[in-house]
Amino acid sequence: MNGTDGSGSSRRSAAPTLKDVAAISGVSYRTVSNVISGKAPVSAATRSRVEAAIAELGYRPQLAARQLRIGRTNLLTLSVPFLSLPYFAQLAHAVVTAAEQAGYDVVVDETHGDPERELRAVAGYRTLLTDGVILSAMSIGDDELTAARGSTPLVVLGERIRSARVDRVVIDSVTSSRDVTAHLIASGRRRLGFLGAVPDSSSGAAAADLRLEGFRWALRLAGLEPDPVDALEISPWNRDSPEGDYSREEGYARTRVLLARPRGLDGLDGLVCANDLLAIGALRAFREAGIDVPAQLAVAGWDDAPESAFATPPLTTIAPDLGELARLAVASVLRLVDDPASPPRVEQAPYRLVRRASAP
Repeated sequence: MNGTDGSGSSRRSAAPTLKDVAAISGVSYRTVSNVISGKAPVSAATRSRVEAAIAELGYRPQLAARQLRIGRTNLLTLSVPFLSLPYFAQLAHAVVTAAEQAGYDVVVDETHGDPERELRAVAGYRTLLTDGVILSAMSIGDDELTAARGSTPLVVLGERIRSARVDRVVIDSVTSSRDVTAHLIASGRRRLGFLGAVPDSSSGAAAADLRLEGFRWALRLAGLEPDPVDALEISPWNRDSPEGDYSREEGYARTRVLLARPRGLDGLDGLVCANDLLAIGALRAFREAGIDVPAQLAVAGWDDAPESAFATPPLTTIAPDLGELARLAVASVLRLVDDPASPPRVEQAPYRLVRRASAP
């Protein structure tokens, strides 16, 4: 019988088709299409028969072709520099959750801050079917983004990109840094330093620069003069580093350099760090040097990384509302999917100051 048992098994030896499902379930192929797409009402009994036939045959819809026809993939792409950094890992989780609630899946692209990979995201991943891109840029600037931008809906996270031509979702680094610095000042600190000033030669400086601006703003409001030597630079960014220049290791190394100065702390009684990882590294260096935190020196960070609550002592920090940031980003990109001509908007997510033992 040449492999045919009379039941049609030879016909189904190849990948089953939509018409095969229609034949088994006794309906038209258009009805099967309606069951799969949900574009037209189908009775419960008919839907049950079609779904049973799909299960029996192991039919898988040709999603790519159907998506091209309807112009939607129900897939978004999130592009971030380093998933090894707690901030971006938490952000990815929040975006996946927000997208899922909107009926979308998310592909996460880790760029390592490579400008070419960031520009590929800006262009809309020409070889990837995606309805929209959410990008956290580390290396490219406004001009590069404008030149490379494609037609795929794009939303940019953070404050490195400041172009009015693109949708952005931000958290106010200046004001939040002012707030945490003002908290240290209100607790009686009068000689404060900032760990995380970025050399001009380094990429990824936007957030740190803005947090340094907020730090200096708080000092001015309190009538205090910042000492330039207390704005502690971190090493120029090295793309080969899995955590860029905002790492625990960098915080530890820069603080050891601070402690090794001939004048040591020289009255420094507060340290605001550009992110939590730098602060956690600094806490270890102070602990090893016998510096009592917070009795001798208060320390604060930015991010509310999960380990901040378990540092020694637990870290005072700025906690960005990543859930709301993600919700705003997903809503923004889906607005552009529905209306590509929609004017660009800037959305701002909230934050809060979390007081812990490092700066009570």
